[in-house]
Amino acid sequence: MTKLLIDGIEVDVPADYTVLQACEAAGAEIPRFCFHERLSIAGNCRMCLVEVKGGPPKPQASCAIGVRDLRPGPNGEPPVVLTKSPMVKKAREGVMEFLLINHPLDCPICDQGGECDLQDQAMAFGADTSRYAENKRAVEDKYIGPLVKTSMNRCIQCTRCVRFTTEVAGASDLGAIGRGEDMEITTYLEQAMASELQSNVVDLCPVGALTSKPYQNKARPWELSKTESIDVMDAVGSAIRVDSRGKEVMRILPRLNEAVNEEWISDKTRHVADGLKTQRLDRPYLRENGRLRPASWTEAFAAIVDKVKAVAPDRIGAIAGDLAAVEEMFALKALVVSLGSTNLDARQDGSVLHPKFGRASYTLNAGIAGIEEATSLLIIGANPRREAPILNARIRKRWLRGDFKVSVVGEQADLTYTYDYLGAGPETLSDFVKSAEAKGGKPMVLVGQGALARQDGAAVLSLAAKTAQALGAVTAEWNGFGVIHTAASRVGALDLGFVPGEGGKDVAAMLQPGALDVLFLLGADEIEVPAGAFVIYQGTHGDKGAHRADVILPGAAYTEKSGTYVNTEGRVQMGDRATFPPGDAREDWAILRALSAVLGKTLPFDSLAGLRKALYEAHPHFAALDVLAVNDTAGLGDLAGLGGQTDRSGFVSPVTDFYQTNPIARASAVMAECSALASGRMRQAAE
Repeated sequence: MTKLLIDGIEVDVPADYTVLQACEAAGAEIPRFCFHERLSIAGNCRMCLVEVKGGPPKPQASCAIGVRDLRPGPNGEPPVVLTKSPMVKKAREGVMEFLLINHPLDCPICDQGGECDLQDQAMAFGADTSRYAENKRAVEDKYIGPLVKTSMNRCIQCTRCVRFTTEVAGASDLGAIGRGEDMEITTYLEQAMASELQSNVVDLCPVGALTSKPYQNKARPWELSKTESIDVMDAVGSAIRVDSRGKEVMRILPRLNEAVNEEWISDKTRHVADGLKTQRLDRPYLRENGRLRPASWTEAFAAIVDKVKAVAPDRIGAIAGDLAAVEEMFALKALVVSLGSTNLDARQDGSVLHPKFGRASYTLNAGIAGIEEATSLLIIGANPRREAPILNARIRKRWLRGDFKVSVVGEQADLTYTYDYLGAGPETLSDFVKSAEAKGGKPMVLVGQGALARQDGAAVLSLAAKTAQALGAVTAEWNGFGVIHTAASRVGALDLGFVPGEGGKDVAAMLQPGALDVLFLLGADEIEVPAGAFVIYQGTHGDKGAHRADVILPGAAYTEKSGTYVNTEGRVQMGDRATFPPGDAREDWAILRALSAVLGKTLPFDSLAGLRKALYEAHPHFAALDVLAVNDTAGLGDLAGLGGQTDRSGFVSPVTDFYQTNPIARASAVMAECSALASGRMRQAAE
């Protein structure tokens, strides 16, 4: 630790701190444009100037000086730093005046207005007049894709965007050309940016040079209601803020959560908002003579009751979709069980994960932040860049620190970091296990759904558990075995036991022609339901499930209800309601509660609080929000001993199109444009 005297306040900070960080530890406010805690230091905006006693007789850029480099006083006194001296005030005013020489000052029409660092710091640290009257520099706006709008006249060359795309996203999309007055930030050939994290540059840009293109001229920040929630576009469970105006979600922004997403979110998470209002189901529908017609809730429920009461309990089944919250899955399971059926499943993709082997067999046990502690990584049957971009960015962050070997069994894809490609399928994994040996440290094994949603998925899962044991990834101090999920609802469903009961059918069996007479689909849109069964679809969009339905019950999207979700690491999180469902749509648990009463199987709760009380009594761990539980590893040993026959086909990631993975994304025009661009890039690469 190093002692400093900052504005008369003595602080003791780590020796690897910069002077800027030390000043903030002392409570001093230091303006900055180029410095960011998660990016490398550039030191090119010069706004963070401070005065250092005993140093050169000029202001110093505090972001670029380490506290260990400061000279003590003549008698060994702690170094003295001043952040409010006349020298510092004059220097900062000069820097701000210099930055505003070419800035167009178009605050009234800028989407960054009200959230602009340049506005705030010009007010706090700038002068009230400028001495420059010359013409301002003009820069042509660049096309860099459908998500980020450029207004490069505003750019102050802080290079935050360049450093983010290079260091965090791992795609050298942006860079600088020219020197001095001619310097410009661009994609060189003015092509669209390719990273799945590209829109984070909008949050990083301090001046409004890069703004959100889909949000352009839509709203001002002070008009919006801000609601903290959880993302469901993948299983990472990123912390988000939903900004709404009236009944409409205007934009989605990241929230800080060091344990999960830090302060980044994927482009799908951020820009899926327009899909929340397109192709929505806003009233019940009933199929008559082969066509769906609008109906009342009473009519829809009556049709369901007539059908359910006319069939045997074992001819009734239920499938939960990828975006379902824990509350409605709990209610649906209770309803179906009360009808006498055990045909339940939430694994639309046919995954073999099952709660009977314990929670450690289907979660990322070390946690997402635990990736930074790992000493090596083996990825089996996953493409984390497409399946979980935020998790992939965390892997890259660890890889950049060095001494971190990554190996892959499965697809040979660009993951933004180098890796050893071992092979394509189970045979490679089997050979790897034979030669694997524990070398100490904290090895990690991540298994994707591309390895588990197969006919031989159980054998592959057993082989993966055996691999983790052979590498020493499962010990008393460290559990490096983990599963990468692609569905936000999956871990919560497994925790609930939303899997076939004794004698019950799984998804594959329920979808066999003639297997069932009545099938409940709770937002299940990734499956093909054969003709014959009476399908009750409860969901939000007119997607695949609604097209097949005989009765449609309109539900609430994730921004329109308070719901519990469990992410891929087993962390229980809760999202709050930002807006209300459209038209006659209702929250999903409430629909199931009303339907249970009509069916004569009334569920034992009539409020969300009552449902959660019953949920917590049956499954106490759901009450522990934002906690990463330590899972018992005994089940992994049983799993490793199962064995089984594997086939020769290679592992293929289930996510072929990152932008089209669920009904909300498929309803989004922005995601459709991104998908078309990505498909074009893939065709060019193949050619």
